[in-house]
Amino acid sequence: MPQKRRSFSPEFKQEAASLVLDQGYSIQQACVSLGVGESAIRRWVNQLTDERNGITPKGKALTPDQRRIQELEARCKRLEMEKEILKKATALLMSDGMNPTR
Repeated sequence: MPQKRRSFSPEFKQEAASLVLDQGYSIQQACVSLGVGESAIRRWVNQLTDERNGITPKGKALTPDQRRIQELEARCKRLEMEKEILKKATALLMSDGMNPTR
């Protein structure tokens, strides 16, 4: 029977990474104590390090600040798209107003 893939909350990932970064655990010690694979811990440690250095991750953020930044960036992108649509609609309506049909 295939194994079910486990998923972890951003809070758990942040705590696991902070064991290594803040509390002096080695990656191996964190793996054993949490029962998580080494590659996952390494990835979380690298991601948390990047986030602490101000780099917004492409995937789900671990820290609340980076999650908020991702939400705001998505909102800004959506608003920019809406603005472009409105510009095109306005231009289309203006051109229709200049060339009235019979």
